[in-house]
Amino acid sequence: MNKKTRNFALALLAVLGLSAALPASAQTVTSIRGADVSAPELPAGAYKPIPDQAPIQRDYVQQPPLIPHKVEGYEVSKNFNRCMDCHAWSRYQETGATKVSLTHFKDRDGGELSNISPRRYFCMQCHVPQMDAKPLVGNKFQRAEGLR
Repeated sequence: MNKKTRNFALALLAVLGLSAALPASAQTVTSIRGADVSAPELPAGAYKPIPDQAPIQRDYVQQPPLIPHKVEGYEVSKNFNRCMDCHAWSRYQETGATKVSLTHFKDRDGGELSNISPRRYFCMQCHVPQMDAKPLVGNKFQRAEGLR
């Protein structure tokens, strides 16, 4: 093991040991101003998915579309993607779903692919289902001018 690798391993062990030694109460998340912004512990089932609805309007340019239906139990793994049962180009017309964007068929260099790019395959990295939760903080966000 070279000196650089050994030093990195020792530093990593020190950080891991230090974080494991801290009590849970000392591990809080704070804002830049020092306010506690840790999420409260919620009982299982505290929020429910919204009922299925029409597509949700976007609020800014390049916003990934929000998922307007329940996704509980959807399998999205390296071997199967349940989203494609409805959103694939070969199925979207018969299901009435939005088809997958052309941008999902490009590699990192912009080259065209015949199937969905592996970096775009796990839909819920960007597209999120909606819950009946109230916003955690108030805001005065306005939709982008061109989208009003």
